[in-house]
Amino acid sequence: MVDLDGKVAFVTGAAGGIGGAVAHALSRAGARLVLIDRNGATPDIPASDTVMWIAADLGEAAAVKAAWNTGIARFGAIDILVNVAGVMIFKPIEDQDADDWRRLLAVNLIAPALLTGFALRAMSPGGAIVNVASVHGRRTTTLVASYAASKAALISLTRSTAIEGRERGIRCNAILPGAIDTPLLHASPAIRSGAEVIDPADIGRPEDIAALALFLVSEAAGFVTGEDIVADGGRIGRL
Repeated sequence: MVDLDGKVAFVTGAAGGIGGAVAHALSRAGARLVLIDRNGATPDIPASDTVMWIAADLGEAAAVKAAWNTGIARFGAIDILVNVAGVMIFKPIEDQDADDWRRLLAVNLIAPALLTGFALRAMSPGGAIVNVASVHGRRTTTLVASYAASKAALISLTRSTAIEGRERGIRCNAILPGAIDTPLLHASPAIRSGAEVIDPADIGRPEDIAALALFLVSEAAGFVTGEDIVADGGRIGRL
């Protein structure tokens, strides 16, 4: 069993399916939590002496910094950062304008990059960062070009963070979920129209991703850094 007693973990997108599952997993392991989400707290993870909720729009750099400062002021340290928050735009490339790209990249790439920079300055040796990217960072489909590009960039950021964090004893890895049973999956126009049909056996649970994140921040993964790990039930590996 993973023991995170006394450790402080920041989780973005914590009110969502994967983010909420990650928060629950870290809490059960004993971590103190700073939970950041645009929509604020959810009733299934109440605020307490060990849980702090921060409502923040991560598309705004000032809000990212303010959330960071608020969390550090509360617990005084950070040992774990899990970047989960993400947005998706379903449009052909030719219909996406500069504002679409700016908004999506602000949440999916710039916010994780800023938080990573803050964390690298504040973490002690043994710290761990996990970026929740996507299989779209490797192979993708129509209508999600900006999302796929942002996740590919997040994977690259993960590798750079692992390199720069190595001498400080800070690890960074990425998880690439496949089809996970969350609102983001069911918002896909292709899924809703029936144009894309996913075998139920290929749809994972948020808890599947949370279990991998918990491993990656634990001492058991102490020799794992700079990796992008696919968690999709083997779907991407089939011809």
